[in-house]
Amino acid sequence: MSLTVLYMSMSLDGFVTGPNEGPDNGLGDGGERLHEWIFQGVGDHPKEAVGGQGSVNGQIVDEAMSTGAVITGRGTFDAAKGWGGDHHNGVPIYVLSRNPAPAWAAEWPAVHYVSNLDAAVRDAKHAAGDKNVLVHGASVMVQRALTAGLLDELEIHLIPVLFGDGRRLFEHIGIEQRQLERIRVREGEGGVTHLRYRVRR
Repeated sequence: MSLTVLYMSMSLDGFVTGPNEGPDNGLGDGGERLHEWIFQGVGDHPKEAVGGQGSVNGQIVDEAMSTGAVITGRGTFDAAKGWGGDHHNGVPIYVLSRNPAPAWAAEWPAVHYVSNLDAAVRDAKHAAGDKNVLVHGASVMVQRALTAGLLDELEIHLIPVLFGDGRRLFEHIGIEQRQLERIRVREGEGGVTHLRYRVRR
């Protein structure tokens, strides 16, 4: 059965961007630090990441790249320059956005703009078949998905750095407690800790 799995790098104090995040500074000041573990000097695109190298970090990347669809927020999509229209292996990318797709998006057949989160999850799971759906993006979308019960698992890449400011991943999820079940902990290279949780229903 297809699961929706959040993959996000986060600082030890809970931030997924540095301060001063904006259209031309998508990760905020110093936010690149959160993603250094993925590339380790081999490039700046998922297809050039550490996957296939046999390391713990490489295995985590390979796992993410084996998913059958991607759901992302518009801010993350734009900051990543749309991954050139191909996040990995040509899988469909569902971009959650309140605004209609720009004209240039027609050049990327794998990219689908959607305004409804439930529809995005439904369509992504259908497209993924028996593979999981990779979810990542701005904390607003993640918070909405978690609050709506649309996330099945969380894969948090915990980075040993304190930002002190920026955008927090779990800032606005309401006052109701949400129980998680830890299902895996892996110590990656470079100090990153990969934490996997199942969201209890």
